[in-house]
Amino acid sequence: MKAIFIAYNQAYNQEIVELLEGLGQRGYTVWQDVGGRGTVDGEPHLGSHAWPTQNHAVLTAVEDSLAPKIMDALREKDAANRALGLRAYVLPVEDAI
Repeated sequence: MKAIFIAYNQAYNQEIVELLEGLGQRGYTVWQDVGGRGTVDGEPHLGSHAWPTQNHAVLTAVEDSLAPKIMDALREKDAANRALGLRAYVLPVEDAI
């Protein structure tokens, strides 16, 4: 099993949820109003007067075979729209309830 952590501009929340659900991934957890700054480019998303935009983050646990499909779809979405500010990481799940 793999965990996928996804951070992105809050304006794209519905698109990310639809991407997961479209690939058959039902379960996920969403954090709203997450601040951050990208490592490469883009503006900070801090929810302040100077930087009013914020991010959302999703964590989902998937079967090993589904992780590459989700990551490929996220890469396509990121390439099509750089304003998404998308970052995603796949991590091993050693144990779960």
